[in-house]
Amino acid sequence: MSRGLLLRDVAPNFEANTTVSCLHFHSFLGDSWGILFSHPQDFTSVCTTELGRAAKLVPEFAKRSVKLLAFSVDRVEDHLAWSKDINAYNGEQPTEKLPFPIITDKNQDFAIPLGMLDPAEKDEKRMPVTAHVVFVFGPGKKLKLSTQLPLAGTLMRLSG
Repeated sequence: MSRGLLLRDVAPNFEANTTVSCLHFHSFLGDSWGILFSHPQDFTSVCTTELGRAAKLVPEFAKRSVKLLAFSVDRVEDHLAWSKDINAYNGEQPTEKLPFPIITDKNQDFAIPLGMLDPAEKDEKRMPVTAHVVFVFGPGKKLKLSTQLPLAGTLMRLSG
């Protein structure tokens, strides 16, 4: 298993499918700061409220030249349906559009090399699952901050 990202590591320049389009991470960041935050599953109450709050704060992040990018293991189609729930939670029109893309990573192609797994939590195949992770990257695409929250007790489903 990969060691994941460590402080001051340069972010890998990955290409990923998202709710908006195919995204090239370094191009997406450009010269901005970036926050990549992962969620273990769509439609969970904790993740829905977090993405809802992030969506409301996008104008404040934009003033500071910070781009947001969410991450979940579910399919793009699921992310789009979840976006409707997130917008409804925010008291807005339930559309499939959020002010930031959500990456899909069903096969953990990014979660493993980025070190986003919770080794104590396993799926039905006994593989580690994605944890709640936040990465903050500076303008040089170097990791400035990372946090991980274990899954235990955080996966109460809202719908789906």
